[in-house]
Amino acid sequence: MKLKIKNFNLKDTITCGQIFRYVEELDNSYTVILSDRVINIKQDNDYIYFTSNKEDNLKEVIINYFDLEYDYDSINNMLLKSNPELKDIINYSKGLKMINEPKLEVIISYILSQNNRVPQIKKALDNISEEVGEEVIFNNKKYYLFPTIDNLKKLSIEDFRNLKCGFRDKYLYEFIHSDFDINKLDKLSSKDALDLLISMKGIGEKVASCILLFGYYRFDVFPIDTWVKKYMKDEYNINTVKDIREFCKSRYKEYTGLVIQYMFNYKRNKD
Repeated sequence: MKLKIKNFNLKDTITCGQIFRYVEELDNSYTVILSDRVINIKQDNDYIYFTSNKEDNLKEVIINYFDLEYDYDSINNMLLKSNPELKDIINYSKGLKMINEPKLEVIISYILSQNNRVPQIKKALDNISEEVGEEVIFNNKKYYLFPTIDNLKKLSIEDFRNLKCGFRDKYLYEFIHSDFDINKLDKLSSKDALDLLISMKGIGEKVASCILLFGYYRFDVFPIDTWVKKYMKDEYNINTVKDIREFCKSRYKEYTGLVIQYMFNYKRNKD
């Protein structure tokens, strides 16, 4: 299938730290494991081409997953009007979208992210999925969908440790066996949702911010990583996380999370 798109950058969207379970293929396409299927997707100028092991409503799934109908141009223009100094990072990141990743996978992914490198996070997620997720055959290869909460409950702390989750094994186990309702966060303000997540063992402010930004579409919540710190130091001579938060909130308000993604993408790739 193919779809004409406008202002979409597939590579930046997939590789900007939102998701972990994807493979960049030799033909510059990407194989991505979604909640209920595996897709292969490639961009050629203003078109994307995609296939899947499950063709049902595939076009709609792609549009929703990559947030292709959201009006980022209006947001970017509004940000530029009040913050013209953002011109370089917004132009550089034009076409970067916020992926609609399943909430449970986002939560587990970012609990795993603490003091961890991307390849190790991906490996642990793949191990967990292979252990208790559904097997899918696509392009003559085996893939494993991310497990349901009921299947995750089949794993012990020792299982998580053996699946290369490291010291996070107990945090994963406790979260999965808690009575935490992942849909409750949708009903809370961003502050209350952040506080509730931070109250869980193994979830600090950065992890909670990642969960809300990437899993719950909360653009007013934002993680601050090394690349953002470098950008803020170089551009504004602001060093501390506290000062960065205050500066960004006062300027970018409800779209701070999106601006932070632009900073991250620009600083990591431009330099």
